Amino acid sequence: MRLATFNLLHGRSLADGIVDPDRLTAAVTALDADVLALQEVDRDQSRSGNLDLTAIAARALHADEHRFAAAVVGTPGEQFRPLTHDDDGHGEPCYGVGLVTRHRVRTWQVTRLRPAPVRSPVYVPGPRGGLILLRDEPRVVLAAVLDTPHGQLTVAATHLSFVPGWNAHQLRQTVRALRTLPAPRVLLGDLNLPAGPARLLTGWHPLGRRPTYPAGQPRVQLDHILADRHGLDRLPPVTAVHTPLSTISDHRPLLVDLG
Repeated sequence: MRLATFNLLHGRSLADGIVDPDRLTAAVTALDADVLALQEVDRDQSRSGNLDLTAIAARALHADEHRFAAAVVGTPGEQFRPLTHDDDGHGEPCYGVGLVTRHRVRTWQVTRLRPAPVRSPVYVPGPRGGLILLRDEPRVVLAAVLDTPHGQLTVAATHLSFVPGWNAHQLRQTVRALRTLPAPRVLLGDLNLPAGPARLLTGWHPLGRRPTYPAGQPRVQLDHILADRHGLDRLPPVTAVHTPLSTISDHRPLLVDLG
C-alpha cells in the first residue's frame, strides 16, 4: 500500500506558470498512490481553468473514492471568506484540501480550524515582493476511515497555517479530532512545520523523513506522513520512502510504501 501527500500549488508549474490538466494528470499518475492527500487544491477557480483538481487526481489514479474539503470560498491572497459548513460555497470558487483513495471509505469527517487572529509577516519574492503582513486563512482537516487489505485504517489530509505557533495549536487540535476515529491513524499533509516539531507536538511516528521544500533543492520537510503510536503495530512496515521531483508545484510529493 502506497501513501502519498502532495501540495499541488493548485496544479501550477514553476517552469511556465501554467495549470495544465494533462500535466496534472501525468504528475498524479506517476505517484501511483493508493491513498493520496492533496493540499492547495482549487475547485472552480479561474486561475486553474475552473477545474475540480481532486476529481482529476482521482481519475488519474483510477480511484473510486475521493472528496474535496474547502477551507475558504474565494481566492486565497485576494478575496475570500470562511466556509462555514460542507454545503456552503457551491457554484463559487473554492480552495482547500483533497483526499483520494482506491480503498472503500466507511465514513468521512471534516474538522474546521480557525485562522490565526493576527496578521503575520511573510516574505514574497519578486520585484514587487518583500515582507508583507498577510492575513491567515481558515484551515480544514479531511479524514476518512478506510477498509484496506491490511484492515481498517483512518487517514487524514490537512494543510496547516504558516503562522508560527498557531500551526502548532492547529496540529494539536487535529490530533484530538483524529483520536475520535478508529486506530491505526495516519495524518498526511503540509503542516508548515519541520520534522522535529511535528513529531514532538503530536507524539506520532514519522513514516518518512525526507526534505520536501523547495522542490528544486529541498532543504526542509514541510510535508509529512505521521502515524499515531496507538495502533502503529497494526500497520505494515515501511519498505520505501520517495520524494520524486514533479513537473508541478514548489513542493515535492512524499511517498511511503507499506508492506
